[in-house]
Amino acid sequence: MTGFIQITDTHIVSPGALACGRSDTAEALYRAVATINAKLPSLDGIDCVIVTGDLTDHGAPEEYAHFTSIMAELERPWLAVPGNHDTREPMRAAFPGAAWMPTQGPIHWVRELGPFAIVGLDTLQEGARHGALGSDGLAFLDTALDDLGDKPVIVATHHPWIHAGIPAMDTDNLHDGAQLMARLEAYPGPIRMISGHVHRAVVGQIGRITCQIGPATCHAVLTDHHAARDPQLVLEPGAITVHRWVETPSPGFVSDVIPIGAFSGPWPFTD
Repeated sequence: MTGFIQITDTHIVSPGALACGRSDTAEALYRAVATINAKLPSLDGIDCVIVTGDLTDHGAPEEYAHFTSIMAELERPWLAVPGNHDTREPMRAAFPGAAWMPTQGPIHWVRELGPFAIVGLDTLQEGARHGALGSDGLAFLDTALDDLGDKPVIVATHHPWIHAGIPAMDTDNLHDGAQLMARLEAYPGPIRMISGHVHRAVVGQIGRITCQIGPATCHAVLTDHHAARDPQLVLEPGAITVHRWVETPSPGFVSDVIPIGAFSGPWPFTD
């Protein structure tokens, strides 16, 4: 089996600060990195970690430096796409040696992991909460999918296209998602979309495409299905998502949400 781990919405702030005055996002990311490192011996074929946006809370250089210092402990390489809380040029400047980072323009990339590939797409619209790919992003995706033929693909974005049922978040999703989805539907091979932004674990189906939102490493967004309410922060436990390509009983993607932290066990299922 081959796979990767998705983390999302780390929202790192300056050292010593709390996001929204309440959430210790740095401690949450330290615990996420420690959890991943502890789990790696029991996880098969984990190639890398993908960060699906909102690495920082304000897109400031000192926040990216803080993020980098925490991620330095991670025992796998990592790649990232920006979210609406990021700023593109400070993010680019923070990771100048990263092979996946383009030297200019949107932060799109492709990584091949043996039996499947990941296409990372930049949905950031600076100054806005919603996301969009625009003509450049859609053209990058067209080229990537043409090059991949019918190889299994995961498309990674910050902003989702599915509605999570939280109106305050759903209005700020991917505004040209219908154009993205038409391309995914037309792709001849297996394909899935993963995203962040909502700070909750959500799975939906659009046509034949499974669309999955990963939970944040730090605070969650309150599940509130009522309209006309601002999103609310809740200090629920963070989590990571493991995505794998499996061959049996039939080839396909399998995902597993793992809570962050150290817990009692394991023990055998015996009395």
